Amino acid sequence: MSRSFPMPQAFVSPDRIRSLFTEAMSQMYRAEVPQYGTLIELVADVNAGCLEKDPDLRDRLARAGELERIDVERHGAIRLGTADELFTIRRLFAVMGMQPVGYYDLSVAGVPVHSTSFRPIDEAALNVNPFRVFTSLLRLELIEDEGLRGEAEAILAKRRIYTPRAVTLIERHEQNGGLTKAEAMEFVAEALETFRWHSEATVSADTYKRLHDAHRLIADVVSFKGPHINHLTPRTLDIDAVQARMSERGITPKAVIEGPPRRHCDILLRQTSFKALEEMIAFSGDDGAMQGTHTARFGEIEQRGVALTAKGRTLYDQLLASVRGEVQVGAGGAKAGAYDDELAARFKALPDSWDELRRENLAFFRYSATPAGIAAAAGSTLPGDLEALIASGYLTFTPIVYEDFLPVSAAGIFQSNLGTDQQQNYATRSNRDAFEAALGATVQDELALYAERQAASLDSALEALGLVGLPLKTVA
Repeated sequence: MSRSFPMPQAFVSPDRIRSLFTEAMSQMYRAEVPQYGTLIELVADVNAGCLEKDPDLRDRLARAGELERIDVERHGAIRLGTADELFTIRRLFAVMGMQPVGYYDLSVAGVPVHSTSFRPIDEAALNVNPFRVFTSLLRLELIEDEGLRGEAEAILAKRRIYTPRAVTLIERHEQNGGLTKAEAMEFVAEALETFRWHSEATVSADTYKRLHDAHRLIADVVSFKGPHINHLTPRTLDIDAVQARMSERGITPKAVIEGPPRRHCDILLRQTSFKALEEMIAFSGDDGAMQGTHTARFGEIEQRGVALTAKGRTLYDQLLASVRGEVQVGAGGAKAGAYDDELAARFKALPDSWDELRRENLAFFRYSATPAGIAAAAGSTLPGDLEALIASGYLTFTPIVYEDFLPVSAAGIFQSNLGTDQQQNYATRSNRDAFEAALGATVQDELALYAERQAASLDSALEALGLVGLPLKTVA
């Protein structure tokens, strides 16, 4: 007599868990920061208008598989205090199919952290939901006051930012290779608690002031129960339109848009934001709670363009540095117009056409065989040259969207939304080895990921044309 055994429950895909978490995070942040809801509505209006008046843009996004992800696309940011917190956040994000990509040293711009971005890396996963979390680790060694540094270390050592159940579910995912539907729903709810705002500080008003005087960001990391999500950023198709219309919705934008200037062919990442909220908090103390205020959480918007190659990125960095070194924008934004004008003028040195960017090996593209090319391949010999295939209409290309971040832009957003232009003169002391040791993993090289996607798309396109193995020059 045969015996039947129950089949194991199917696991929920990491993509689905990521989407559930993104939606839960968005609902939580909308409840905590009402202006976020206003911002989402404004971005949706601008995006709808862009797609309606620009059919070519709509077609390009559709061909790249990006059209459906625009409305759900978000990135958040958190700041952690200890190596253990960073180690566990890597494991938490792994449940959602997110891996650490890139190393960012923000100390060069006066912010005492170094960071990575947790995100999906597979193209299909990105097009389902490209949720990213820019995750920073406080660099306590940059606090000059030894006494304050030791006090901050002791405070952080006592806190536990993950619920016991969240840790259990992370371990279950690691042991079993996935989570069931019930476990996935519970995981989302438990993981969300790590990112929730707490208005009760864990330090006294005096300690908060000393941390704040060292750097506002240090106070933000050390003084609370956990790393509250400090912004949740939607993607717009026209950041200049959003910037211009924010005041109509009662939102005051920062003076300038961070990143490259407005262009016909968008590159990398442009970001703007509204100033951080001034929120009431209660400080701990022997005499009972003392009321005060804290500024950390704000609204941010981003516009994403094509990923640049190492050659393109070097040119971008040089052009941006040349402007920032000569035109400074004050807190009042009095020189914002001059900065924007100079930025546009300098960036004329970077080609503003997709074909030029591709030909000059400045940006990454996704190649695909056209119906005409596939039809021609069935009845004739195709040219064995990449440019001839493109010129004949047999091969086409679309820009690969930049999925990562820019350290100078991130620092600029951090500084403006801490309510100050404060610039600490930290010596450049990049410490990637220490960051990766705390992380428990090596961060992935974003340029290598883009190069792999480009090469894979070209191989696939050539296979469709019957030209496998053809030695064609591709972007380095």
